[in-house]
Amino acid sequence: MQLIDIGVNLTNSSFQGQESAILERAQAAGVAQMVLTGTSVAASEQAVALCETFDAQAQHLFATAGVHPHDASGWDAGSERSLRDMMRHPRVKALGECGLDFNRDLSPRPLQERALHAQLALAVECRLPVFLHERDASQRLLAILKDYRDHLSAAVVHCFTGERDALFAYLDMDLHIGITGWICDERRGTHLHPLVGNIAEGRLMLESDAPYLLPRTLRPRPKNGRNEPAFLPAVLAEVARHRGESLEHCAAHVTATARAFFKLP
Repeated sequence: MQLIDIGVNLTNSSFQGQESAILERAQAAGVAQMVLTGTSVAASEQAVALCETFDAQAQHLFATAGVHPHDASGWDAGSERSLRDMMRHPRVKALGECGLDFNRDLSPRPLQERALHAQLALAVECRLPVFLHERDASQRLLAILKDYRDHLSAAVVHCFTGERDALFAYLDMDLHIGITGWICDERRGTHLHPLVGNIAEGRLMLESDAPYLLPRTLRPRPKNGRNEPAFLPAVLAEVARHRGESLEHCAAHVTATARAFFKLP
């Protein structure tokens, strides 16, 4: 079985100096390709640099480039110019992580919406899919996406943790859904168990969101409590179980979906 991890925060400081070992463990665990998440202009540039440094001759690492809603206050014309330049890099396969976060509100909501509009327009212009973040903002995100969806090549709601109405609304808009170790969390993720079976093949992808969201079903758990791509099979196991699928079948279709979405070799 081979998996594609569509969301790895390899630029996180907790991984610094350990990238080679983390990538080796991922490959050994069957995670054949990874998409490194860009969350700011600087982090996006760093993600691209990691692809070039650790995967110069292979086709294992790719990246997104975007500005997270937490950092939307800093969005300006320079941000847009930098992202437009990065969109031309062959390792950049989507625009994002962008979206709305009305849970933590680390940037004022009007500024989050301003940055989202600009990035959606840029994705349309560059003909790239969008890697979306949403927390407690599904209705507003849907309203904004409505004006862009017909012109976007594709979009994925990454790390979906919402309820049934939000999931069905996203699927009705022909969006993809990313599932993380949240589904493995017996304290807050069990509502996803009956929902995940409603995501059609061709719309579902898996992600670690490492170093966050360590699967709580993992045994033994790492002492440092840090998630990494090598643990993605634990997410696969939980998703397959609640979809009533074999590990092999589930791995095959989520991998094929990710490869098609990001146009990976």
